[in-house]
Amino acid sequence: MSAESWPPQLKEWVASCLGQMTDGNREEAQAELRQVISDAYSSKTLWTTDWAGVQLKSLLPMPLPIMSSHSLKRKLDSPTGLSKKAKKNQANKSAAALALDVGDRAALNRRAERFRREHEIEKQKQNGGGGQASSLRANQRTAHLFVNPSRSASPFVNADDPEADPNVPNWDQYTIVGTSREIFKDYLRLTSDPKPEQIRPYHILQQTLTELKKRWREKAPYNWICSQFKSLRQDLTVQRIKNDFTVAVYEIHARMALEVASEYLDIVSPWTDIISQADMVEYNQCQSSLKGLYELGIPGNDEEFTAYRILMLLHGRNRSELNLYVSQLTSKQKASPAVKNALAVQRALALGNYHAFFEYYLNAPNMGAYIMDHFVDRERLRALLIMTKAYQRLSLAFIHQELAFDSLNHTREFLMSHRAAHFVNPNSPDAEKVLECRAASVELPAVLEEKYSKVQIKGAI
Repeated sequence: MSAESWPPQLKEWVASCLGQMTDGNREEAQAELRQVISDAYSSKTLWTTDWAGVQLKSLLPMPLPIMSSHSLKRKLDSPTGLSKKAKKNQANKSAAALALDVGDRAALNRRAERFRREHEIEKQKQNGGGGQASSLRANQRTAHLFVNPSRSASPFVNADDPEADPNVPNWDQYTIVGTSREIFKDYLRLTSDPKPEQIRPYHILQQTLTELKKRWREKAPYNWICSQFKSLRQDLTVQRIKNDFTVAVYEIHARMALEVASEYLDIVSPWTDIISQADMVEYNQCQSSLKGLYELGIPGNDEEFTAYRILMLLHGRNRSELNLYVSQLTSKQKASPAVKNALAVQRALALGNYHAFFEYYLNAPNMGAYIMDHFVDRERLRALLIMTKAYQRLSLAFIHQELAFDSLNHTREFLMSHRAAHFVNPNSPDAEKVLECRAASVELPAVLEEKYSKVQIKGAI
């Protein structure tokens, strides 16, 4: 296995370990490092191990010796042959060791304990759960498309433990179970270890989702709704709950983010682009998590969000990843109406068939049109560039119908904002306006380059 095919998280971990090595522990640490990587490679867990939580035992600080007052007095009273310089160096080392406070030692002990649990879980997988884990990863060739792989990506539950939660893959006695009874809780980024009294248990989270859907139908402010959903997702993540309810939470939040982001595209304001991009960040985070959940075999609307991913890749014009992703689609996925429509959009763009593109845009299933809203203006301008070269004059009504604008007013404003509003009869009503194609086509290439040469998709996966 070449170094280029190693997981990025593994490379960062190796670099961190090498930076912690000293002349005194280098030989032992390197041997342990090679052994850990070799074990992970043999058990095929290079991509599923949480390398950030793995701690080499040889790099842990040595515990300070506990000396009685009597032995300490004897040591101080006994004459030594150390030089003055040696005594000074020894005193400095002792001071540095004492500087390690109780909190730091506790953190190191927790990391060592996590390291031990990692190896226990991997051994359990090898003994009884390895076959199940490998079968749930659909295709190893697409591993580089999976975002944030973790060691919990393959379910393994100890069926002999009566307290094991079937909703939690890799359940163990260290799994957090919340005790909070609050239905609503604002999102706050975790800055310390989560506490059970601040986390809502599974049955409370189910009530929270029901209430949030009700508030959304009642037109509650989206900022509040978004904060509540992020808090809900955080509680699920902290407790490692991964089931059909988790999938539903991420799917609903993703759809809400798409709807709000699309609404802000139609509002002219300096802040609307920032707000729209922020909502797309939430959508992309949900899409990333859903991809991993679907890989576990948890049921959900896989085909719907597969179509969304294809459209997002078309938005970002990421042709290489798009081709690779499409080549990995199953027959079942390709047969679904949503994926069929997304693949038809891909063909229309590849062939430059703008007429077909806007037909698929108007008839996109589910919320596909909400994603296409983010790049439909770019395709309208590209289509207009072709049309103004093929025709001498075009009626505003024809452009409105052909390029799927909402209204004649919307069509005219689009032409004006793209410096193409050169009408033969500018004072006539919109229904009678006629575009002078030759004059309109002069600045279109420059405008296309200026506005749409770069695609910014914040939080893209």
